[in-house]
Amino acid sequence: MIEAAILIVFPFAMAFAAMSDLLSMTIQNRVSIILIAAFAALAPFTGMGWDVYAMHFAAGAVVLCATFGLFAAGIMGGGDAKLMTATAIWMGWNVELASYFISLSLIGGLLAIAILKYRSSTVTLAYASRIGFLRRLGDAKEGVPYGLALGLAGLLIFPSSPLGIWVIDRLATV
Repeated sequence: MIEAAILIVFPFAMAFAAMSDLLSMTIQNRVSIILIAAFAALAPFTGMGWDVYAMHFAAGAVVLCATFGLFAAGIMGGGDAKLMTATAIWMGWNVELASYFISLSLIGGLLAIAILKYRSSTVTLAYASRIGFLRRLGDAKEGVPYGLALGLAGLLIFPSSPLGIWVIDRLATV
């Protein structure tokens, strides 16, 4: 039961956040709330020590402070900051958190380049003007839906995260 919940909650929330940001340029608060609440409820049942459990929340607190500063400076959206915080809690204070940041940076960079190319293409924009989210992606006044990079990086790193490894080990013994 715990294994199924872990395999459903994190991947679904990351995929939902990615698609939501792509289509509407928003990441709903409930996605981050669900991720944090689910981790808080599920992690103790995995045999995770309380010290490790606390370090997962410490990772979230550090990321929240950093992303709040980026949000206050107008560099990052609030939904992105909250999703990064929730994801950091799932990853924990370990090498997977660093892997997550490296992955999201690379994916985010490629996403930004792709959107800049898209915005400079007059042919694409002429056809896309009838479709709402494509029109928003083509608008230079809009930001980049970085939630897409956050979600993809989270899905990429999740199997090597502590809870991902725990689930894989449990399923391998069944």
